[in-house]
Amino acid sequence: MDILIAKNLSKTYGKGEVKVDALKEVSFSVAKGEFISIVGPSGSGKSTLLNLLGALDSPTSGNVLLDGKDISTMKEKNLSVFRRRNIGFIFQAFNLIPELNVEENILLPLLLDYKKPDMQYIGELLDILGLSSRKHHLPNQLSGGQQQRVAIGRALSTRPAIMLADEPTGNLDTKNSKEVINLLKLSVKRYNQTLIMITHNSSFASFSDRVLNVEDGIVSELGRVKK
Repeated sequence: MDILIAKNLSKTYGKGEVKVDALKEVSFSVAKGEFISIVGPSGSGKSTLLNLLGALDSPTSGNVLLDGKDISTMKEKNLSVFRRRNIGFIFQAFNLIPELNVEENILLPLLLDYKKPDMQYIGELLDILGLSSRKHHLPNQLSGGQQQRVAIGRALSTRPAIMLADEPTGNLDTKNSKEVINLLKLSVKRYNQTLIMITHNSSFASFSDRVLNVEDGIVSELGRVKK
């Protein structure tokens, strides 16, 4: 079953001489439970693509269907709620709330939606992420690797339809980067999550099921990763 379908996605910035075609007629699908890596040089359109898939930006033309819903035609109010409930974001910069502790940061998407958290599940996430003993710590009391684990927990807390990770290891050293990638892989396997990850690291891309390459706004399939 395809959880995400991109149909003829294009994104253009500017007009005339300053016109830039960031993405050109991009089409592909992602199956439920699949781990996709997106690679390509800087400025190729990778982040633009991820922003369109996550409904953080609107395409100039084309459509994005997530879990059967066309998010590219949703009105902003409905889109905001849909995004919070169905898409888990993991950013390079962590984007944690400094005044909230680890557990509160992980619970935030649920609390914003006025939903009662499943504390057994949250406790399991804290344990898997190695954060149980840090759940009352503030972000500035954590290492970079621990902060990114909190961001992973926050993305998983709503059991989203899909998780999108933009260079999740970009601010981490090699050891922490490997731990974060292993945790992302574990989340796909354990919770049947769907994950799309941008990475510059070819060895990290090899953890995924399939690799897409973006270059000059064109997306091509590099094939399935041999296990």
